[in-house]
Amino acid sequence: MEPRSSRQSDQPQHVGDVLSQLFALRGFGRAQAGRQMQDVWREVAGDFIAGQTRVQRITNGSLHIAVSSSALLQELESFHKWSLLERLKNEHADLRIRDLKFSLRSARTS
Repeated sequence: MEPRSSRQSDQPQHVGDVLSQLFALRGFGRAQAGRQMQDVWREVAGDFIAGQTRVQRITNGSLHIAVSSSALLQELESFHKWSLLERLKNEHADLRIRDLKFSLRSARTS
């Protein structure tokens, strides 16, 4: 008989808990969260900007956005960053976004 792992218990687990763990291990939760964050970005930025950008990640309160062209990157940084950030803070305070970071999207992340 093999020794039991410290994570195993004598009690059966709920199917929902097991499925949640499996989804997390397989990365399904990250994919869904990414789609949800892209939807939030589209709502805040509008269809035109969202159509030319992609949410990359959130790290330390910064939402990282990949931008399709250098002209749009400059426009977002210079003219739209603070209004977009303010909308995110007001309409989606639960996300705790404190900064927007834009970067030029490379050909392989298109």
